[in-house]
Amino acid sequence: MTPKPLAFIIEDDPVLCDINSITLEPYFRLEVYQRGDFAMNALEKTVPDLVLLDINLPKVSGVEILKKLRTSKRFSTTKVILTTADNLQAASLESEADIVLLKPINPNQLRAFATRLTSASA
Repeated sequence: MTPKPLAFIIEDDPVLCDINSITLEPYFRLEVYQRGDFAMNALEKTVPDLVLLDINLPKVSGVEILKKLRTSKRFSTTKVILTTADNLQAASLESEADIVLLKPINPNQLRAFATRLTSASA
């Protein structure tokens, strides 16, 4: 049996972390980070298949994490779903992400996009 793909959920809102985790857990192995610096440390050791990335994070911003993911060859196959409540921010980063979702996020939509991007069984 093939192991589930690995997804990082990087989100500072604990309620959204829980919702996103419940949504993706049946299809992914999960690592959850509520601070950008903790996520950056984890990315030094691990290459996830998918990153669900909030833009506005404490300590290290989602924009900085996105730049790391897009400029390092280590992450060339990592898919990125950006999340933000800011329309302008979403538009400015759209070309850098595989998908940009505006908050509030529909869990069914998140599950569909995440599983399609990674070929995880939905």
